[in-house]
Amino acid sequence: MSQKQVPSEGQSPVQKPVDPEAEVEKYGFGSSWLPLMLLLPPLVYYMWICMADHQGALYLPTSGAELLGLLQRVPAPTIASVAFVVLWFGGQILLQLYAPGRWVDGTPLDDGSRLPYKMNGWAALWITLLGAGLVCWMGWVPATFLWDELGPILTTITLLSYGLSIFLYRKGRASPEKGTTGRVMYDFFIGTQLNPRIGRFDLKLFCEARPGLLLWVLINLSVAAKQWQVHHTVSTPMIAVCLFQLFYIVDYYFHEEAILSTWDVKHERFGWMLCFGDLVWVPFTYSLQAQYLLSHPRDLPTWATLGIIVLNVLGYVVFRGTNLQKHRFGRNPERPIWGKPAKFIQTARGTKLLASGFWGIARHLNYCGDLMMALAWCLTCGVSNLLPYFYILYFTWLLVHRERRDDAFCHAKYGTDWEEYRRRVPWRIFPGIY
Repeated sequence: MSQKQVPSEGQSPVQKPVDPEAEVEKYGFGSSWLPLMLLLPPLVYYMWICMADHQGALYLPTSGAELLGLLQRVPAPTIASVAFVVLWFGGQILLQLYAPGRWVDGTPLDDGSRLPYKMNGWAALWITLLGAGLVCWMGWVPATFLWDELGPILTTITLLSYGLSIFLYRKGRASPEKGTTGRVMYDFFIGTQLNPRIGRFDLKLFCEARPGLLLWVLINLSVAAKQWQVHHTVSTPMIAVCLFQLFYIVDYYFHEEAILSTWDVKHERFGWMLCFGDLVWVPFTYSLQAQYLLSHPRDLPTWATLGIIVLNVLGYVVFRGTNLQKHRFGRNPERPIWGKPAKFIQTARGTKLLASGFWGIARHLNYCGDLMMALAWCLTCGVSNLLPYFYILYFTWLLVHRERRDDAFCHAKYGTDWEEYRRRVPWRIFPGIY
């Protein structure tokens, strides 16, 4: 064996099989699921109103009349928004079904089987971008359409996400593969199936990887077009944030197969949480920086722009390098890492825990890289207002929470082997800090 196997301290006892459904419930969201369901939808509307009406400043109503006015600002769907959503989701479904791409097997399920997934996001990305460009170039739809209709589109997709969540709950309840807790609203929130499918069409992967992510990119480009229309310029920060986030999505689809080994796909059941998050939260909150820059067309100093670019590049190197090491190790444990044999812990369950390269520095260094890029995106907005930094604040909480869940899950799964891994790699996300 060419790898350097890291021995465990003593012989690891055979671990009892872990029930993934019970573990996801045990290491889930506890009692926080109800506040999340109640607060997240209004929060998305609130941030959009702050961007659209108050130039990105936090707006705090000081009277009942102002609060009522804020509530009345929530838009109803329009004919244009409904038509767009129908065409958008219909088009993305057709691309998922018929765009060219290869079929790959996902990670092993509890029974050892693997589900097939069609990896054609790369083709769908470019077809979507070229199609959107053609539609705008021909004058059929103005380039500013998404920004002009952003509120009604937000409402329409929010309603769609609730409708889909109800369908998923009922589908899961009727399936022999369901996983439920007996608490109706919690099951609605967290989901009742791990891999809900219609034939070979995987609903979770589609929502995770298609309409929300691509809409995020198009919203950014539409906001940049609106900045040109209003201010007759597209500022350097706007160009930077659009390119940073476009590259992030392009890279995501270039390495699309890696999503099959993520926590969401492997462990999260598909319910309201992921449905609302994928379809509403991602496109309408991840585009906050572009929305803010629309009304703040000022350029940053050259030194600040260069520093932000360097931070984004370094974050990408850490993020992508970490994920690629794990993916390649899973495919071929014999492959060297940084020119040396890979170090790992052989677990009693038969799997290997990588403990070298980026994975020897921190147990989730990929999260550190992701947060570095997130900070770079926020810094394009300067430091005058807090709202553009919501993304880095929320994303830090999300990744720390996810790392904690993953750590507890792995400890239950691997037992003393995971304790040995913690000793070998003591840092969770930020080396020397956390």
